[in-house]
Amino acid sequence: MTRPLVITDCDEVLMHMVVPFAEWVDAEHGVLFRMEDTSFANALKRKECGTPLEAAEVWPLLDGFFRHEMGRQTPIPGAIAAMAAIGGQADIVVLTNVGPDHQQRRADQLRALGFHAPVIGSRGGKGAPVRRLIEERSPSVAVFIDDLANHHRSVAIEAPQVWRLHMVGEPAIAGRVPPTRHAHARIDEWSAALAWVLARLADNIPAPELA
Repeated sequence: MTRPLVITDCDEVLMHMVVPFAEWVDAEHGVLFRMEDTSFANALKRKECGTPLEAAEVWPLLDGFFRHEMGRQTPIPGAIAAMAAIGGQADIVVLTNVGPDHQQRRADQLRALGFHAPVIGSRGGKGAPVRRLIEERSPSVAVFIDDLANHHRSVAIEAPQVWRLHMVGEPAIAGRVPPTRHAHARIDEWSAALAWVLARLADNIPAPELA
């Protein structure tokens, strides 16, 4: 059995993403980001006519942002200090859906802020990579942090013993994202989330399965 493990997302948990992304696509691509529901793709609309972008048009924009514009991102308040505090009690892995192509850029982005942790650039649901991390590391207790409900559902299926914290650290969209029933808690500010995570690590017991 090894140290406790915290597996955290990056965008909207550690770093602001949608706001700098929206500023960039507006200025450079004539696209407005207006999040009216929980769909990221539906939030992207052409300025000239207001029609939503096709699904196939969304990833090239995200790829361009992560390839060239990550310098626009800034930390979520309290995130880096929280990671330092958590790192004193647990191992930390950043599991981010930027894909393998941008994994090193993400690691470099966080390292420049003084946060040194392994980064996994995944694709798709995060349940399987979380399960693999649990199998590889055998932590005494594990916590998963993410802003997207589908990832909490995926982890709940693949690794139900992992505590799951739903966090949407970007105030511009937090009010439009309902809490997911697949997480054990919803906390959007690190001032409160840190205490919740540290309490789970101190309790050192597996998470209960949720109905």
